[in-house]
Amino acid sequence: MDQLLIDQNGFSLSQWDFLVRIAVAIGIGAVIGLERQFSAMKENSTGFSGVRTFIILVLLGFTGGIFYHLLAPWVYGALLLGVIILNAASYWITAKKGDSGLTTEITSLFAFILGTLVINGLIEISLIVTVILVVVLSSKFRIKAIVGKITPEELYDFLLFVTLALLVLPFLPDETYGYPPYDVVNPREIGWVVILTSGLGLAGHILTKFLGANRGILLSGIVGGLVSSTAVTWIFSKKSQDAPSLSAQCATAILAASSIMFVRVLIWTFIFNQALFLRLALPITLVFVSAVGVTFFLYQQKKSQEITDTDLPLKKPLDLKSALVFGIIYTLIILLVTYAHENLGQSGTLISSAIAGISDIDAITISASKLAGFKLDLSTAALAVLIASVSNTLVKMGIGIYAGSPALRRHLYLGYGVMFATALFSLIAFL
Repeated sequence: MDQLLIDQNGFSLSQWDFLVRIAVAIGIGAVIGLERQFSAMKENSTGFSGVRTFIILVLLGFTGGIFYHLLAPWVYGALLLGVIILNAASYWITAKKGDSGLTTEITSLFAFILGTLVINGLIEISLIVTVILVVVLSSKFRIKAIVGKITPEELYDFLLFVTLALLVLPFLPDETYGYPPYDVVNPREIGWVVILTSGLGLAGHILTKFLGANRGILLSGIVGGLVSSTAVTWIFSKKSQDAPSLSAQCATAILAASSIMFVRVLIWTFIFNQALFLRLALPITLVFVSAVGVTFFLYQQKKSQEITDTDLPLKKPLDLKSALVFGIIYTLIILLVTYAHENLGQSGTLISSAIAGISDIDAITISASKLAGFKLDLSTAALAVLIASVSNTLVKMGIGIYAGSPALRRHLYLGYGVMFATALFSLIAFL
């Protein structure tokens, strides 16, 4: 089986390699052809699209790759040109019948090229491309449904976000401004903060809209936590006042949103300072796991009584004004933490972090990440983020106790009690 069928400079092929590669090529053609044939039957299409056709196209590319090495490159070019001509003829015929789609014709070119990749041993690449291709092809009706729900404002905001990310951010100055030791303001970094936070809000808007109102209590809290865990706390606290019998479900949504807050902390530290991320990974993960555990416990207790009529309010898809305000807050916090550290030492840094965490956990997390290893040592920065997380959680607990029903308070005492106990253990272990 190891006997070489082809042995040339730059290309060799054993019997075993040939059998493996031709099997992969046939499999690729069958998968693509199955999807195309199913789609054609569903749409009553008259164009060429079937399992046999696409297996033949992949094998043609496979054989053409062999001809490229054994005969001459122009032979492969002639075969590719032939496939292009056949596709053009097929499109002309189907277009005359009113079907002007090019998807199958373009897919057939992909099939030919994938066969060539396989014979040249690029099996992993060809399989990855095949999976992506089939997923895109099979999602036609879902994509149409999603595009049909997009409003002009959402399309405009998405294009605005892409413009800011690709045409504005790269041209911001990448240098710090200010007099030492307050030379910590970097326009490029502030731009990154604005883009990332507004992008997170845009993603949350999309999830909130397309998952629908009946997505269930856990998903309501998780999706809402991506946008604003404080907003989720307020909405479901008020809901518990209106319907006290649903207090356990409301507590589930609130605690799920609070759990996502810790995920955001890990995401920001990983993006902006991986050394700080490694310091925080264990303590934050412990608190996150405890939060998920108590959330799931409450969810299982009242799983049969789902809330399906409470939807989180949709705001602007891209709230650029809020993102710019966030950038200003981030700049002020990074200056405040620097000032506190320079003039009051570690205690000043921790106190300022606790105060900053009351209003926003993201800004203080990103600020500490940017200062860690520069103006702050890693241990102080990590402790500041932990304290800010606890401070922000206390605020949400206060909102729930103030605005929620007595039953909701009991559930929150349990949930946040477990979270605070784990956070205290993490702080002690960290110190």
